[in-house]
Amino acid sequence: MIPRLSVRVLVVSVLSMGGLFAVGACSGLASDVARYTTSSGAPDGSATAPKAPPTLTDEQARAALITEADLGDPWAPTQGVATWRDGFLKATAPAALPDCQRLLDALYSDELLGAPARAVVGLDDGYADAQLRYQVSAQRPTDVDRALEWMRTLPRTCRQFTATTARGVVQGVQVVDSELPAIGDARQGLRVAITRDDDGAGEGEPFTLTLDVAAVRVGEDAFTVTNGGLGDVYAQATQAAAELGAKRLAEVRKQGRVQV
Repeated sequence: MIPRLSVRVLVVSVLSMGGLFAVGACSGLASDVARYTTSSGAPDGSATAPKAPPTLTDEQARAALITEADLGDPWAPTQGVATWRDGFLKATAPAALPDCQRLLDALYSDELLGAPARAVVGLDDGYADAQLRYQVSAQRPTDVDRALEWMRTLPRTCRQFTATTARGVVQGVQVVDSELPAIGDARQGLRVAITRDDDGAGEGEPFTLTLDVAAVRVGEDAFTVTNGGLGDVYAQATQAAAELGAKRLAEVRKQGRVQV
């Protein structure tokens, strides 16, 4: 068995290589988006509005998913929904903070952009006990942009608040911006930390659930990444998944245009 330290170093190296690879991919992505935008207009240069591109087929959406092979060791296909989802995310924020309740509900339902996804993949990091979920959205670009605008307000409106679980446990929640690579046409990242003391007297060992979330629109398509756990949650994994996801979506769209 590879020692845990060596595995983590290997993961960071793989992600760093992915970042370098994605830098080149981003320029290609921008070119793809630009070519798509200009080629969709009327051929005679008239003011005719460009036709809206068709939505992704189910097959295309599945082809746009990232896999454990993209992220490398120690990521593997998920063994099921993380147990912390019900314990931490099924909670009630103060009535005066509707946006904070909306955030908790969106994280719990895995519908950060406001609707069920077209395709989903779950990956587990068995060493850090983290779970990453990557989803290709079925939302229209205008709806995605509205959701992104809402997400950008959360580090201010929900910077710190409390949320109470069904068992009456009061949790402290913190929401801050999370940096993302310059990918896609619009993007927003957040880091959400939910902390509680299960003994109820403030004398026990606190537990913190950390969630890195990212939402990215690439042309007419969008995806979300949620990377969370009760242990170490590495921002590099979230960033690498977002970079790879943007590249994969652009490739799927490009192949579809070639085939038409």
